[in-house]
Amino acid sequence: MLKEFVITTSGRSEMHIIDTELCQYIDECGTRSGIAVIWVPHTTAGITVNENADPDVVRDMLLEMDKLVPLHDGYRHVEGNSDAHIKSSLISPSLTVIIKDGRPLLGTWQSIYFCEFDGPRRRKYYIKIVEG
Repeated sequence: MLKEFVITTSGRSEMHIIDTELCQYIDECGTRSGIAVIWVPHTTAGITVNENADPDVVRDMLLEMDKLVPLHDGYRHVEGNSDAHIKSSLISPSLTVIIKDGRPLLGTWQSIYFCEFDGPRRRKYYIKIVEG
């Protein structure tokens, strides 16, 4: 079972929680046990798991990534978005999550984030459910 999702970002760098979409798709599929693979088919976006309780965690993550990989740093890529390509590779374009009792097996404070590094854009991501 595979489904395409669309997300529209409004800033250059953002992180959006996609837990609700994942849970709704798990319910739609009727899956009680298995895995969900989340895939981002973009070279300047990614997917990750992190804390959802304090919004400053997302702020801090984006701030530090900008320090590690600044927007302008002598890159040669003509499009001017090399920083976004590097950040995407550091975060990863895919994530696998265990499904248990019809829900993603996440920790108390964990959420799944779609990460935009070259927005604003209209983006896609895919969720593949494998029952088991």
